Amino acid sequence: MWGGRFEAAPDAIMQEINASIGFDKRLYSQDIVGSKAHVAMLAAVGILTEAEAKRIAKGLDRILAEIEAGTFTFSRALEDIHMNIEARLAELIGPVAGKLHTARSRNDQVATDFRLYMRDFLDAADVALAGLQRALAEKALAHAGTVMPGFTHLQTAQPVTFGHHLLAYVEMLARDRGRLADARKRLNECPLGAAALAGTSFPIDRRMTAKALGFARPMANSLDAVSDRDFVLEPLAAAAISAMHLTRLAEEIVLWCSAQFGFVRLTDAFSTGSSIMPQKRNPDAAELVRAKLGRISGAFQGLLMVMKGLPLAYSKDMQEDKEATFDALDAFALTISAMTAMIRDLEPDEQAMRAAAAAGFSTATDLADWLVRHLGLPFREAHHVTGGIVALAEARGVGLEALDLAAMQEIEPRITREVYSVLSVERSVASRRSYGGTAPQNVRKMAKGWIKRLDRQAVRGK
Repeated sequence: MWGGRFEAAPDAIMQEINASIGFDKRLYSQDIVGSKAHVAMLAAVGILTEAEAKRIAKGLDRILAEIEAGTFTFSRALEDIHMNIEARLAELIGPVAGKLHTARSRNDQVATDFRLYMRDFLDAADVALAGLQRALAEKALAHAGTVMPGFTHLQTAQPVTFGHHLLAYVEMLARDRGRLADARKRLNECPLGAAALAGTSFPIDRRMTAKALGFARPMANSLDAVSDRDFVLEPLAAAAISAMHLTRLAEEIVLWCSAQFGFVRLTDAFSTGSSIMPQKRNPDAAELVRAKLGRISGAFQGLLMVMKGLPLAYSKDMQEDKEATFDALDAFALTISAMTAMIRDLEPDEQAMRAAAAAGFSTATDLADWLVRHLGLPFREAHHVTGGIVALAEARGVGLEALDLAAMQEIEPRITREVYSVLSVERSVASRRSYGGTAPQNVRKMAKGWIKRLDRQAVRGK
């Protein structure tokens, strides 16, 4: 492919380090789509004849069919997907195939292919994350009134509802989708026509190819078009943040499935056993979701180091942009799918959750609030009084709702029997009606709102 400049073939080691076909062959459909847009433009501006363009496009369609049928032979000697397709095109249609590369370089070609690939991935990831949001929202609606302990520092803090807990992840995923959508907007510019680095002397129409490929516009600077990979880095960073959110939910599923918590159960479909301990039911899918973040964040850091300090424009270092990225994006997609399936699969043990919520003096804040509302105590004083009552209940080995009134009055004589109206976990969650609070009526409204919003997004295709 190097023409007349070289007299000898590259060393076998050079071929091994230089070849990328082993991983960049997954860009075949983007490469063919980009080539067809390019050749159509070349014909439209008179650089190629209509007959030549049709012949090239027909050959590209045949190659696409061969690859999808599994009959295409990929050659490491041809380095990458671009040269593999071009070489096969020459076999099919002869020397006219060489005209396809007029007014472009592999530099702008690969940048275009990769942007198309990233755009396709982001669209698919958005749909998948919306599916996970729906699974969470539907489960939240079903358990809007299921009481569980809310934690801080992994210590029982206040009662919440299971539905409210799940909706927290719906909100996180909404921000994740927003970051991915923002990244898509920024990457949706077309490098094609930037050629190697300086543009081309041929009278091409870059706006035509950009429009044909669904880009918002052609990139404005030919050097920038071929030399940056921020369009990969930004989605990887956003994917890492999203995967981090999923690891938090995965960790909670691992904890909740344990005998020590016993909050939820996964069916056999999402549990595994032990080769030596027959009693074991391991939440391995959740554990693997938890682990996948390493690959995703590692790909981001790896590409960041590849790009660090590279002078303009293209350097071969940038061939290292794809392999880890593809692996990371695959891991992210699998993580979303696995988490969606687990959320649909798991069922909470409502009695175990309720019992845990009632333990640990979780309605102490409700008691302090009652003291403020009914006795007019400053909150800091109410906090101190409540702490004394909790200490007394703990010493007697009972919960706040089981502590007799006389005992409470030892700490604060003005407390009346009405205080018991706020000490049950059900009354506690029902009272949290402030916007964003855990009250079941709030949860039902929010869950239904999210389901409607997701329905509208699905109809609009967003």
